[in-house]
Amino acid sequence: MRIIGIDPGYAIMGYGIIDQNGNRFEPVVFGCVTTDKALPMPDRLKRLYEGLTEVIATHQPEEASIEQLFFNTNTTTAIQVGQARGVAILACANSGLSIFEYTPLQIKTSITGYGRAQKDQMQSMIKMLLNLTQIPKPDDAADALAAALCHGYSGQVKKLMYRMK
Repeated sequence: MRIIGIDPGYAIMGYGIIDQNGNRFEPVVFGCVTTDKALPMPDRLKRLYEGLTEVIATHQPEEASIEQLFFNTNTTTAIQVGQARGVAILACANSGLSIFEYTPLQIKTSITGYGRAQKDQMQSMIKMLLNLTQIPKPDDAADALAAALCHGYSGQVKKLMYRMK
């Protein structure tokens, strides 16, 4: 099973693709789609869509794991990230991928066993779980790999629930 994890953002959208074979995971590719802050928001969203669609077409994942949003202060940022997240969902849906969503708490718990894990703990676990020589950079790509791994670990239950709807 090939899974793409997505960390939504409008300046930087992280992606990470892994192959799952049973309980073994191998990294395929990870990186970010970035946008220029000088561009109007519609152009930024278009760039995110095109970049993510290209990654999906090149690497052919079968399922997508997208981090749900959690914001408690800045509503403007939340709306803009929400728009970028919608673009990511659309790119995945238009590419025929099954889409699964996980909260930051679910992702952290599946990777470290602790829902309040710090970023450095998460990154160390991602490095270890994927047998990488170094911590994935930038942070957005590491977060996307975490989302993909989360789906790999807990996706079977999610798939059953998804089919029952």
